[in-house]
Amino acid sequence: MDKILVVDDDETILKLLKMRLEAKGYQVFTAPQSQEALKIVETEAINLALVDLKLNGESGIDLMKNLHKINPILPIIILTAFGTVKTAVEAMSKGAFSYLTKPFDNDELLLQIKNCLDRNRLSVEVKKLRGIIKEKYGFDNIVGKSEKMKAVLELVTQAAETDSIVYICGESGTGKELIARNLHLASPRRDGPFVPINCAAIPETLLESELFGYEKGAFTGASKDKKGLFVRAHKGTFFLDEISEMSLSMQAKLLRVLEEGEFYPLGGGKPTKADVRVVAASNKNLEEEVEKGRFREDLFYRINVIRIALPPLRERKEDIPHLAKHFLKRISRKMRKEMAGFSPNALRKMLRYHWPGNVRELENTIESAVAMSLQNVVTQDLILQTQELEQEDGLKSFKQAKLDFEKSYLTQLIEFTQGNVTHAARLAGKHRADLYELFKKHNLDPAEFREKGDL
Repeated sequence: MDKILVVDDDETILKLLKMRLEAKGYQVFTAPQSQEALKIVETEAINLALVDLKLNGESGIDLMKNLHKINPILPIIILTAFGTVKTAVEAMSKGAFSYLTKPFDNDELLLQIKNCLDRNRLSVEVKKLRGIIKEKYGFDNIVGKSEKMKAVLELVTQAAETDSIVYICGESGTGKELIARNLHLASPRRDGPFVPINCAAIPETLLESELFGYEKGAFTGASKDKKGLFVRAHKGTFFLDEISEMSLSMQAKLLRVLEEGEFYPLGGGKPTKADVRVVAASNKNLEEEVEKGRFREDLFYRINVIRIALPPLRERKEDIPHLAKHFLKRISRKMRKEMAGFSPNALRKMLRYHWPGNVRELENTIESAVAMSLQNVVTQDLILQTQELEQEDGLKSFKQAKLDFEKSYLTQLIEFTQGNVTHAARLAGKHRADLYELFKKHNLDPAEFREKGDL
């Protein structure tokens, strides 16, 4: 039930509005003056406020500002006499949803309230979805400020609003399961279960019974019924990781389930239905697997509805300083070690490496460095001690090598100076204006490198 607050110094209007709105199923709170209204909003989850423009010498606009300090997204409709419509319009420019002139037309009043509540619900839901994705740039563990990761997270937000099958592709260690979990938590199925399975980790002989379950007596040792993972994921999300590792016969059975929405447990004669949103992932190129006859073409087209491609870490190196800080903070807390950060040479070393294991390799590297560090700063000798960091993927053109160096240098520079462009310009021996042009050229925003108290 939506809760509506009505603030007016006219007791007759308060009683009239309370009676009309309660008759329509709303829970109504009334207040004749500002202080009482503020106390109500502090203690009740108010969904909408109707505020008179003039309250016994007080300003309804001032009250609106104070209400928004308590609840910044509280929608407010201003009540006004005909002669102060201009002021009411000004109130809308300061945050009011709309205004109503006295005396009220009952139908217009109810329509305004309905529109306001509907629009606010939509706004809250969008903010909630984007907030889930964006919190510390994603669920406390997706860290990425690069344009490529922003595009991925925007796609996750959009895909979460549908119930279509999603296919996540990317190299090992790019975070496919993490994206799948975020997709689930941002979706209307967030209150249901998230059930993951790694198809490569389960022997083929057991995979069918794991997926679909079995009935008592289906095979030797089946002493009781067992629900499969599809049933356990009912009303939630089922994540099939490394789907390319399924045998062709198992792929055919999965395809039938996806097309018909039902399956038979082993030993069962009755079909079972499960309301499940399927997310699949693979670190292999499924198009190539189809061409080689190792993956069914019809299954590929069935799962490749919404495709989310995760970029390898080497293609978003500007995220490395943020990821490194994130892992350092989390791991040092876990190990109960006070770590201040990385030396410039350690950061430079991480930025030059191509990270074949992607984010997972970076996290493991930071964990090793923290464990082995004898001081509160991670130095370059602790970064990937046993691996060669100077390797290249091949000879680049001079132009590309220059661009790559330029971006790498600028990222290190602005990271080292924590977003202070004046300091960065002094270290680089460049004019601030020239440095800003270079940042713009490489899509680097100094503001994103300033400390904000979180990652």
